[in-house]
Amino acid sequence: MKHTRRLYVTLIALAMFLIFAYFYTGRADTQKQNAIPKVGILQLMSHPALDQINKGINDTLKKNGYIDGKNVKIEFQNAQNDQSNLRTISKQFVQDNVDVAVGIATPSVQSLKNATSKIPIVMGAVTDPEGAGIISNNNKPGKNITGVSDQAPLEAQLQLMKQVIPNLKTIGIIYTSSDASATSQMKKMQKLAKKQGFNVKVSSINSVNDIQQVGTALAESVQTIYVPTDNTVASGMKLLSSIATKQNIAVFPAATTMVKDGGLATVGLSQYELGEETGKHVVRILEHKEDPATTPVTFMKKGHLMLNEKMAKKLNIQFSDSLIKQAQKKGQIIK
Repeated sequence: MKHTRRLYVTLIALAMFLIFAYFYTGRADTQKQNAIPKVGILQLMSHPALDQINKGINDTLKKNGYIDGKNVKIEFQNAQNDQSNLRTISKQFVQDNVDVAVGIATPSVQSLKNATSKIPIVMGAVTDPEGAGIISNNNKPGKNITGVSDQAPLEAQLQLMKQVIPNLKTIGIIYTSSDASATSQMKKMQKLAKKQGFNVKVSSINSVNDIQQVGTALAESVQTIYVPTDNTVASGMKLLSSIATKQNIAVFPAATTMVKDGGLATVGLSQYELGEETGKHVVRILEHKEDPATTPVTFMKKGHLMLNEKMAKKLNIQFSDSLIKQAQKKGQIIK
């Protein structure tokens, strides 16, 4: 009988030990998983410029040893240019308690800002952070937001338009009225061009569906069209280019990716490099080397000359030898 009791006691003790070990191991595994940092990336929509920014972010994380699924969890979400999706995804990032939230394009950052004042937020290409009301000061953002601006080198872009079209007098600008960054850049280019004696005609759209009508009317009344860093127009760039080409009008976009989609030329920022700089902010935050509140916004100063020779031939435009040499040396030529 005593031996039987001892056996029962031993079995019970063994069972309790196994149960304890099971739950302890499970808890340890859960804690280990929770220890892996989470990065939430919210992209406004899909088009080449924003896709390149996202690629630059991910490549930079990899270069710094952060491998998705191994020592970092990257939650990528595309809002498909829908405000409701932006809000839902932003709230989800907060519920998931991500360590860093990245917003690619102004509306994404604005949505993340509305969702949290605690989780660090990195701006992935916001043209005018102060003007958009995202931060109070570019040098000392305050609170939980910092990142990268994609403010284009406007003077260099205007100079390029003058160089390519010597008799240029009237410039058209098309932008999306609800896009704070595009609006800010439009106003700056409008002011700059008027100061240099150009007539400027501005037309706005509400969605990509407006490009056909608005773009056609604009192309009929100007000598060339300028497009600021505008996500909606970028998504319909091929359509705008075809409309302008029918009127023998060149389109000068702010972003290099829009030249590939039918623009004639630009001195623009590399979207991939913007993504790299955004990724560097993320890495420094993960490594506790950066406080968004005291970290100045990064402004890219180096523009890349991009020429579209294929489009130039369609428009019977001849690039100067100096421009071609410059693009061959420090830029790109699309043939």
